[in-house]
Formats: sequence, C-alpha cells, structure tokens
Amino acid sequence: MKAKKIHKTNACRILDQAKIDYHVYEFPWSEDHLDANSVADKIGIKRENLYKTLVTVGDKSGITIACLSGVHELNLKALAKVSGNKKIEMLPMKDLEKTTGYIRGGCSPIGMKKEFPTFIASEAQDQAEVIISAGKRGMQIALDPRALSQVAHAQFADITD
Repeated sequence: MKAKKIHKTNACRILDQAKIDYHVYEFPWSEDHLDANSVADKIGIKRENLYKTLVTVGDKSGITIACLSGVHELNLKALAKVSGNKKIEMLPMKDLEKTTGYIRGGCSPIGMKKEFPTFIASEAQDQAEVIISAGKRGMQIALDPRALSQVAHAQFADITD
C-alpha cells in the first residue's frame, strides 16, 4: 500500500529548512468544529497539548501573536504588559487573512506574511511537544516547544488566565 503524500504547507517548509523535527496530523474538518478542543479530540491528543494561535493588536506594538493551549484563555492584560503595550485587543476576524496570510482554523505562528512579536504561554516549556496549526485547516504540526520558540522568534511568557 502506498503511503499518503502530505502536501507541505509554508510552515512545514520553514521547519524543514531549519532542520526541525516535527510530526504532521491530518484530519477531516468542518466549519462548525474548528476550536482547539474539537481538533484535539479528532486527532486523539490531550487537549492541553493543542495550542491555538491568536492574533491581537496592541496600541504600541501593533500586531502581536499569542500561542497558548486550547484549555486556557488569553489574559489580554498580561499579553499587553509583556509586549510593551498599555492596551491590547483581538484582531477582528475579517482582518485575519490580509494581516497574516492565514484563515480562521488554519492560523500558524510559523510563516505569517510578516514576522510579528510572538509570545508562547510559559506552560509550554513543561511539555515534550506542542501541537500547532500547520497553516491550513485539517492539518496540525507537533514539535518541541523550544523549537517552536526558535523558529517563530517567540518568547515564553505568562499570558494565560
């Protein structure tokens, strides 16, 4: 039986170029079930290992990226503080694709149109791997959180409630 060919995303190509080990999960997706918990259940992983990528706008830094476990909520005040902002808010969904190059349910912290300040929830450092979007719906990448920090030029910070 022939192995199924994985169609590499920009995020996969960047990881390959950086010689970072990763594993790809592919799964059927639906518009109604794009949240982190649904995705974790579909690919059979612990919910706390699946990390969502949230795009925010700070009053000083502009676009700022937060990467955190699907079981946690983003603390906007904490993100504002670590990113040097007084105030930070979520980017309107209608602006996501033109800002990052990604769509809802397929937004990866790796390979956005531009490099933005990126913060990964500090609890990721305690995990052997985190699973993030590969940059398209129905595809996730598992990798070491320190490798994610390296390739996304991100820093670990306390940004969750």
